[in-house]
Amino acid sequence: MADTHEINLPQHATEAILESISDGVFTVDHAWQITSFNRAAEIITGVPRGEAVGRRCAEVFRASMCETACALRETMATGEPVIDRSAFIIDADGRRIPISVSTALLRDAAGRVVGGVETFRDLSLVEELRRELEGRFELGDLVSRSPAMRRIFDLLPQAAASESTVLVQGETGTGKELIARALHDLSPRAAGPFVPVNCGALPDTLLESELFGYKAGAFTGATRDKPGRFAAAAGGTIFLDEIGDVSPALQSRLLRVLEERTFEPLGSNETVRADVRVVAATHRDLAAMVDEGTFRRDLYYRIHVIRLRVPPLRERLEDVPLLVDHFITRFNRAQGKAVSGVSREALTVLMAHDYPGNVRELENIIERAFVLCAEGEIDRRHLPEDLVPRMADRSAVEEGADLAATVRAAEARSILDALQRHHFNRLAAARDLGMHKSTLFRKIKALGLSLPKADGRSSPAS
Repeated sequence: MADTHEINLPQHATEAILESISDGVFTVDHAWQITSFNRAAEIITGVPRGEAVGRRCAEVFRASMCETACALRETMATGEPVIDRSAFIIDADGRRIPISVSTALLRDAAGRVVGGVETFRDLSLVEELRRELEGRFELGDLVSRSPAMRRIFDLLPQAAASESTVLVQGETGTGKELIARALHDLSPRAAGPFVPVNCGALPDTLLESELFGYKAGAFTGATRDKPGRFAAAAGGTIFLDEIGDVSPALQSRLLRVLEERTFEPLGSNETVRADVRVVAATHRDLAAMVDEGTFRRDLYYRIHVIRLRVPPLRERLEDVPLLVDHFITRFNRAQGKAVSGVSREALTVLMAHDYPGNVRELENIIERAFVLCAEGEIDRRHLPEDLVPRMADRSAVEEGADLAATVRAAEARSILDALQRHHFNRLAAARDLGMHKSTLFRKIKALGLSLPKADGRSSPAS
C-alpha cells in the first residue's frame, strides 16, 4: 500500500480555500451552534455570517430535512458521511432553493470529534433546466405546462411588442390580470404604470369619473380636480377588466377613446391625449352579446384586434402540481414558513377536483392549508372538507391511489372536453390543445379513449 501523507495547511490558507469555493460550507459544535459560515453559504441562504455564527443551524439553514431527517445529525450519530442528499432550504427572502447536501465529522488536531461540517450546493440552475426539459413554462406569476397555455406563452412576446388592443377572455379566476401584467412587462411600455380597473365593480356614473377624471364643480361634491385612470396610465398600460359589464352609453365613450386616442374629463372642454396601451378582459361571450345587441359591434372589433383565450383549470389539470408548488413557494416567502410540499394523497384529491373557481380557487385552498399546516407536508386533512371530486374520479382518491393514474385520467378528460367542444373534429381539437394532430392521435390511443368513427370534419369547428 502506498504511503499516505497528511498535508497541514495554515489556518489562513484553509479559510482562503473555503472562501473561494462556490459550495456553501458551515460547521457546528456539539450544541448545534454554527461556528463558521463561508461566503457561498451567505450568498445561497441570504443570511450574513455575523447573523449566522452562534445560532442553531436549524434556525439559519431552514432545510426541509432539519426537523425529521437531518443529515448532519445522522452523521454525528453514526460517524458515517452523507453524500449529495437532495433537499431544499428557505432563504432569507422566503424563496425555496433546491440543494444537495454532504456532511462529515469535524475533528481537532488530536482526532477528537468537536462537531460536524456540512457542505451544500445550490441546484436552482439544474432545477430550471429540468423544468424546461419537462415542458414547464413560467413567466412572472404565470406557470404552466399545458399545451393550450403554451400557445399563449408563445404569442405573448409578439402581442406585447404591438400597440394593438388585446382582449383576454376566460372564466373568473383563470388569471386574466396575470396575462395583462405579462403583456405590460414584456412591452416597450414596461417602465410605465400598469393601471387595472374593474369595470364591473362600479356603477356607470362612478366608473366614468374613475376612468376619465373630473374637474372641480363637475358635480356635487367635486371640490377639486381629480385625474382619472387613463391619465394615471399615461406612458403605460390600462387594464379594463370585465369590460362586458359596461353599459352601452359608456361603451360609446370608450370607443371614442380607442379610435381617437383622446378623452375629456367630466366638466371639462379640454381634450386630453390618451397615451396608453389598452388591454381588456371579460368572462362573458362578447360575440353573443353583440348578436343580442347588448354590446357594440364596433367596440367589439376595436378591442378584438388580438384575442387570447385563457383555458379554465379543469381543461389543464396537468398544471395543478406546478401551481401547488408555485403557491407553496409564495406562501412560504410571505409567511416565513417552510412547508415542504403536499402529500401524495392530498395531491390526488387536488387533481380530481373540478375547480369552478379556477386558479384562484386552488390558490385559496393552498392558503387555507397553510393556516392549518405549521410544518412538513400539506396532507388531506388540511384540505377543505367540501373538496369532493366528481363521482367518476372518486375511486382514484382512495387510500394508496396511484397519482400517475390520476394524471392520466385528468389528461384524458382534458382531451375529451376539447374533442366535444369541436364536435370530435380531431384536427380542431389538436389546435385547441396546442399539439400536433399526430400527437393527439397517439395520446388517444395510449389513453384508450373510445371515440365516434366520424372525425367531425364536416361539423363546424368552434
